[in-house]
Order: sequence, then structure tokens, then C-alpha cells
Amino acid sequence: MKATWDPQQYLQFADDRARPFVDLLARMPDGAHTVVDLGCGPGNLTPLLRSAFPDAQIVGVDSSAEMIDRARADDPATEYVLADVATWRPDGPVDAIVSNALFQWLDNRLDVIREITGYVRPGGVFALQVPANGASPSHRLLFEIANREPYAAHTAEVTDRFFVDGPELYLDLFAQQGWTADAWSTTYLHVLPGEDPVFEWVSGTGARPVLQSLPDDLRPQFETEYKAVLRDAFPRQEWGTVLPFTRTFCVAVAP
Repeated sequence: MKATWDPQQYLQFADDRARPFVDLLARMPDGAHTVVDLGCGPGNLTPLLRSAFPDAQIVGVDSSAEMIDRARADDPATEYVLADVATWRPDGPVDAIVSNALFQWLDNRLDVIREITGYVRPGGVFALQVPANGASPSHRLLFEIANREPYAAHTAEVTDRFFVDGPELYLDLFAQQGWTADAWSTTYLHVLPGEDPVFEWVSGTGARPVLQSLPDDLRPQFETEYKAVLRDAFPRQEWGTVLPFTRTFCVAVAP
């Protein structure tokens, strides 16, 4: 079963999720006239793209019908395309391709990136950001519980996604193609409000495939167990709950 996206759940921490995108845009060169946003989600970051590239034609691409529907409803002036990034390609050369927290979902991500780079004009840019927090308790505990009975019978087809790609991987990927690349990592300390905020965060992204694989009568029990271990792993303070989150970035300019 393919996991679906809930734009409302995803946007619950929209400002915190946008911080890496702001940092990515800050390192991109100016002047792009055609920009493709791979994995555009609900389109909430398009205004940031438009501010960075005010003269550009922007195209957002996402494989989630729920996300694209939300993006089109909120921003009918922008072109949003419902397509699988693993197989979608631009109609012709573009000045910039940007991707925020998409490629961690693709097992063949490096092959896809190599192919897509062929559509970037000389002097154009490919900018990406991916989570590198697969070793976090939020992920480790998720799969520890999912691999137990009575849940394991339902979650067997959900891949353990301990995603920890570092900046060196992407620096090497682009350098081998003759691109000039700037790669780095940043650990954000997100201070989250409310009850069980780490569960609310991950249930909108990385935990979706596990949660949606469970039958309705079993999911509440799983959520109760998962919330309990997350509270221990990420204790709540008077001023909020801290979620450390490491991300990998690369901004590469085509030769």
C-alpha cells in the first residue's frame, strides 16, 4: 500500500520545516529564469522561491495528489505537476533545480540525480537538501516497535529508512561530473510546543508508511506505545521539547 500525505499534518510545523529551505536558497546564485522544485509538497515554500527568483518561471513537481491539490488551491498562478520525480523530466533545459527533503525517499536517488543534472543549463544550479537523521531515536524506536508483534505482520513491507547520507556523498557525486559543489550539514534544534510534538512531527513525514500500514483497530495501540518511548527519548521542558534534526545540503553549479 502506498502511503498518502496529509498536507494539514505536514504543515503543522511549517516554519521549522522551512528553515532548511531558507538556508539552501541563501547559498544559491541569483539570476535563474526557469526553476523546478522537485518534491514541492503543498506549495508552502513557493513564495520563498518566488522571492529568491522574482523573474523566474517556477514549476513544482510532486507525486502526492493530496499535496498537489493543496498547492494548486492555494497558488493557482504557479504550475504544479503531479508526477513521480523518479521518472519525470523537464521538457527542456532549465536554469535551476531545487529539492527540499525529497531524495531520501528514493533508493536510486544518485542515479536519478545524475540523469536530471543533464537538464541543467551550463552555469545553472542544482540545489538539494535531505534529512540525515536516520540514527535519531525517533526513527530507531519507530522500527523497533514496528518489528514486534502484533505489528510486524503488517509492517513487514515497510523498509527501515535509516537515512544518514552525509555531504561528502553529494560533493563527490557532483565533482565527478565536473560541477562546482558546495556541500555541508547542519543540525537544527527544533523547540516544539504541545503534547507529544515529536510524534506529531514524524507522523507527518517519516513515520507515515508505518502508521498507514497498520489496520485501524491496531494503529491506536501502536501510537500509544510509540508516543511513550518518544517522551522518554525527547523529554519535555517547561519551554518546549527539543528535536535535534541533522540535514545534508549541496548546491552545485554546472560547468
